[in-house]
Amino acid sequence: MSELAERFETHDPGEKLVAEKIRCDACPVMCYIAAGRTGACDRYGNVAGRIVRMDPLTILDHAAETGAAMVPFVAEGEQWDGELINTGRRFVTAIGAGTTYPDYKPAPFIVSQEVEGVDLVTVVTEGIFSYCGVKVKIDTDRHIGPETAIVRAEGEAIGHVTTGEYGSQMLSLGGVHHLTGGSKGEGRATCDALLNLCNRKPVELSIDGGATVVVEAGKPPVIDGKQEHRMRVGCGSATIGMFATQWRGLVDEVVVVDDHITGVVSEHQAGKVLGWQDTGIKIIGRRSTPGRYFKVSEPGLGWGGTSISDPLSILGEWNAKKGARPGLSLLMVSTTGEQFAYYELDDELKPVQKPFPERLRKSVNLIEENCEPALCTVLFIGGAGGSLRAGVTENPVNLTRSVQGLTTYVTVGGAPVYVWPGGGITLMVDVTRVPEGAFGYVPTPALVAPIEFTLRRDDYVRLGGYEAEIRSVADIVAKGGEYLNPRRGTGAATQNPWPPLAQLRRAGGAG
Repeated sequence: MSELAERFETHDPGEKLVAEKIRCDACPVMCYIAAGRTGACDRYGNVAGRIVRMDPLTILDHAAETGAAMVPFVAEGEQWDGELINTGRRFVTAIGAGTTYPDYKPAPFIVSQEVEGVDLVTVVTEGIFSYCGVKVKIDTDRHIGPETAIVRAEGEAIGHVTTGEYGSQMLSLGGVHHLTGGSKGEGRATCDALLNLCNRKPVELSIDGGATVVVEAGKPPVIDGKQEHRMRVGCGSATIGMFATQWRGLVDEVVVVDDHITGVVSEHQAGKVLGWQDTGIKIIGRRSTPGRYFKVSEPGLGWGGTSISDPLSILGEWNAKKGARPGLSLLMVSTTGEQFAYYELDDELKPVQKPFPERLRKSVNLIEENCEPALCTVLFIGGAGGSLRAGVTENPVNLTRSVQGLTTYVTVGGAPVYVWPGGGITLMVDVTRVPEGAFGYVPTPALVAPIEFTLRRDDYVRLGGYEAEIRSVADIVAKGGEYLNPRRGTGAATQNPWPPLAQLRRAGGAG
């Protein structure tokens, strides 16, 4: 017996083992798989002449969410090998469920369970997403590349830099044109990068005309070999507004250096309200409104996301007629508080760096304290197309309308998603809220992602759903499904709601 057959023991002992290769129809590649081997995707294998889904079907337990007592769960008629516990808050995810390909058949699992007197149905399937990608948020002030610059993995173009957000740089990666519209190398590199990012593994990305960035969901970014620690508290103007009172009476002038909006306290409205005296300072940049300057430098890896290493380079001549005088004190600080320096004007009104005074250290520490940890956020984005929807109902447009009408609640591996308004079912999910290893691939290339649709049973029947295929959670735990894989229980992420109850609340309860 092969190692795989020993692992699953799904065949009848009296059944003849098939030595020849058998064809897997779980995706368009249609691999011929030899006994004891897996297909190109590593998701399906030939076990004793049967196609088996190699990963276990994952069933989440939501006991920790409610503080319920944990009692070991054993399926009737069969000893349970997993660690699932019988709290009544179980959720059959699509992780390990298998697909509906080639689209003529119902979803692998259509699960019924009663919640507060209402019979809810969850339709469970793994979707093959050719139309998918990730949006990456990188918390940093550093310049990683110009907007629209190509992002590469393994030398291949897989996406681009998109518009920056407050304290973060943004990437848009993947999509059907990179997956299938370019060379084989481009498609493979795109699929590999997306798969690793979605499964929370580090990926090194290079940006044309910019930096090399290591991205890992939920971890700090590494930019040109340097790990980021915190994102900025705000732009230079906002920092002035927040902390002007901390500096009043301690220093004559404060400049918060920022690539976007550099702030000057003596000119800023916050300083004026507090009675700040003019200092005769001159900032080299484009003045916006009082105390707010754009374009003091090119973007880069220096102070406040600029390209400068010497903050004095953004200062012009000091004007004695407007308040400049020998001995005037100046604090220059970045928007994260990581860079700071103290100066005093000499007799020629030139700033001279002095030892940093203890009286100002508290204010710099306060800026740092108000900066949140720098992290990478990875959102999987995919469009649920006709083939996936056909596994839910014989009339797929009914599912689209049900999702858009909030009658159907969508999850990915039990995690809540954001569904974009408008046509179709385009969703986004934070991959850190999805169980580890939930994403797979097929070498077409495309990603495979779990997706679940939860709604009332009567609504499901009205959609034209496959009523005859509805099964209980206990039956699925005990008997599994078409692809003969084992089942495993695991604790749900505490920040994720129990999807059946979330849907019931959204649909208006049991009335």
